[in-house]
Formats: sequence, structure tokens, C-alpha cells
Amino acid sequence: MNTLVKRSDVAKLAGVSEATVSRVLNNVGPIREETKNKVLQAAKALNYQPNSIAQCFARGKSGNIGVIVPSFPKVHMLSTYYFSEILSGIGRRLGESNYSLLLVFQPPDQPKNYVQLFQSQKIDGCIILGAKNHESDKEALIHLHHLDLPFIVVNQTYLDYPFHTIDAEHYEGSYKAVSYLINKGFRNIAFVNGSNDFSNSSERFAAYKDALKKAGIEPMENWIFQGNYSRSSGIKIAKEIAPLIPQLDAIFAANDRMAIGLMQGLSELGYKVGKDFALIGYDDSDIASMVNPPLTSVKVPLFDMGKIAAEKIIQMLNHEITEQIHIRLPVTLKERASCCKQIT
Repeated sequence: MNTLVKRSDVAKLAGVSEATVSRVLNNVGPIREETKNKVLQAAKALNYQPNSIAQCFARGKSGNIGVIVPSFPKVHMLSTYYFSEILSGIGRRLGESNYSLLLVFQPPDQPKNYVQLFQSQKIDGCIILGAKNHESDKEALIHLHHLDLPFIVVNQTYLDYPFHTIDAEHYEGSYKAVSYLINKGFRNIAFVNGSNDFSNSSERFAAYKDALKKAGIEPMENWIFQGNYSRSSGIKIAKEIAPLIPQLDAIFAANDRMAIGLMQGLSELGYKVGKDFALIGYDDSDIASMVNPPLTSVKVPLFDMGKIAAEKIIQMLNHEITEQIHIRLPVTLKERASCCKQIT
């Protein structure tokens, strides 16, 4: 392969100007079909490889899809299963196209100005992770929507706003988890939820209450706890739950990280999962099957959510999307040994 072929070489062989070669290769402006064919044939004969950066400038595009990721001090967000799986799905789909993934870290205390990323031509479209049910978040998304800029929100649903979203059936998954515990004979079931800033937290809480009530069990306020989806919050909550273990049969945690924190914290206090209480997590992360005992968990198709989000952004950029996107993927319950506590 001759990597030294220049645009001027293509122009000379085709008998046209370098500007014409640029317009043909970047598909800019009206060009006679005869001229276009000459340029393409010359480029093919010389095995000319256009400069991707120059192409982006010529088209007025960056070639990047921005992925907005929340940033917290001392928290390695990309090492978490949730973010790594979604990003892997996004990267897989973008790798099949001519777009690159540009990570943009968003500190929670900074104003959100997604539009600026478009104005500076850093990105052509964006996928937003970690969006919250805050007015500032909604205002930033409304601004994008009013400007008709291509964006999609992953794992956060705004029912009253016309945003494109990719999410999972969190109510269904949580209802299955709690019903599974009830069907195994557990009735005194505690719930460790995440932050109310997220729609999936609200869905899980609603499903927890509905599943109990359908079984004739009244949810107890002192059985309900709130963490922040971190393992450390699970360890902290373990100290609050420990005095209730003699009364409780089981615990449903809103993600695996908190569930594993509970396992660790309660183990240090002398209580064992599968012996003193049953436990279900959520996400079905890699570590769920590695802990002892293996953790029953609700599997969320995070990789697929990321891949579909990338696909939809590409379709938006190709003007193939004409209606609002609101996709919710099914979830499944993965049964393991953490729910083997014997009811006496």
C-alpha cells in the first residue's frame, strides 16, 4: 500500500483541481456525475486514503459521538460493571461505523452545558449516562431538544418530556425478584434502594411495594433503606439492618454492589447469607456469580442498551429517525444460592 499518495496525485490523474477532489470525496456540493466518476476511479487506482480529520472539517462534523459520564471524586466510574458494560456496547457499535467514542466526564456540581460540545464541533451526537430527575438536568436536555440536536438518554426515563430514551423494564424485574422471594416462603423482606434521583429507583420501589401487597404483606417503613448504589453504602446499611435480622427473612438490594456490601457488612457482624437471610441483587454483574454464596440477581442487558443507543444516534445523524424513541429492554432473574435460607 502506498501511504504517500496525496490529493494532488488524484487530481492530476483525474484531470481536475484539488478542490474538486475534496468536494467529491467529502460529498460536498453539486458535482457532475462524469467528474465524480473520474475522481473516484483515480482515487481507487492510486489506493488513495483520505485524511479522516480533514474529512470531518470539510463536512463540518467531528466524527465523534460524545458519551456523558458522571464524575465523582475518588470513584472509578469506568471500573463499575454498569458503566463498563454500557460503554462496551456503545463502543462495539461505533466501531462498526466511521464514528469514534469521546468520553466527557460531568462533575455533579457543575452546570450542564451539552450544547457547547456541539457548538465547538467536538461531537456530532451524544449519549447521556447518569442523568438525574433534577431541574438542572431536565433544563439542559430541553435545550438540546429545542435545538434539535441528536442525543439519547440511557437508563433514565422522563415520562413528561419528549426525550429519546433507552431503558430496561426495572419495575418488571423488581416485581419478579420480590415475588420470587415470596414464592419461596419469605415474607419479611427488606429493601435497599438507590437514590431517588433516578427513575429506575422509583420503579423498583413501586414494584417492591406492589409485590408485597399482592401477597397480603404490608410493607414496613423500618424495612426500607436507601444507599447510593455503592458497595460502601451497602456496608454502612448492614449495621442498620443487623438488629432486624432475627425478624427478616430476606433482603432485596437495588444493585449488586450494594448487595455485596451487605454481604460483607453482615458477615463481619456474624450473619451469613443463605443461612440467616436470603439476598437478591440487581444487574447480574460478573462478581454476582463469584461471591460465596453466589448471588441471585436480576440481569439487565446493559451491553445491549449501549449498543442500541449508539445505533439510534447513528440513525439520527443519517436522518432516519422520525418518531420519539422510547425503548425498554426485558430483564431476567438469575437464581443462585443466596436465596437458600430455610424458613422455620
